Amino acid sequence: MDGTIAFYMRLSALINLKMSVVDFGCGRGAHVEDTVVFRKNLQSLRGRVRSVIGVDVDEAGGLNPTIDEFRRLNPDGGWPVESASVDLVFSDGVMEHLTDPEQYFSEAARILRKGGYLCLRTSNAWGYVALAARILPKSFHGRVLKVAQPTRREEDSFPTLYRCNSICKLRRQMSGHGFDGVAYGYDAEPSYLSFSAVAYRIGVWSHKVLPGCLRSSIFVFCRKRC
Repeated sequence: MDGTIAFYMRLSALINLKMSVVDFGCGRGAHVEDTVVFRKNLQSLRGRVRSVIGVDVDEAGGLNPTIDEFRRLNPDGGWPVESASVDLVFSDGVMEHLTDPEQYFSEAARILRKGGYLCLRTSNAWGYVALAARILPKSFHGRVLKVAQPTRREEDSFPTLYRCNSICKLRRQMSGHGFDGVAYGYDAEPSYLSFSAVAYRIGVWSHKVLPGCLRSSIFVFCRKRC
């Protein structure tokens, strides 16, 4: 039921030692602090591919120990990566923070070789977590996050915009930028509700009855057309 394991197992099925990979929105590599060794190792592609280029707007990305090279995002939003030079691009928990999702897909298509993969996991704007975040006043967000994710550090929290966070919008961007693939809803265990046994059980029950379009996360796996 672990969403991180589910996403990275699928991503791992696509990689090989000859690939060049871009981790867009690489951050400082907070996952190296994961106490679950299997999950921590699964999130690191370094050493499992030819090279991992980390791209981020924040210089803290240079501290990420799971990438081979860090490149800071250009002021105009352009990716500092050569055209048709990489085999796979992935982003985890990034799409919900982007001001220009159109540019994201355009740049991913530009830097990928034909047949290259784009993989991303993001929050669903229609999932219960995102809906609760939008309903609650911003002044409450910090306190709620401390209860829902007590181990999360402040520097790993960023404003959410949800400009391309539905299955329909993501599929439209994929198709419009020359990708074929899938975008579907996924629900892991309701870890956000683990502060209460009752809330957690309600979350597990709701996952069984909710349609895919209302699940808390969206997985995207697509391939650039040859």
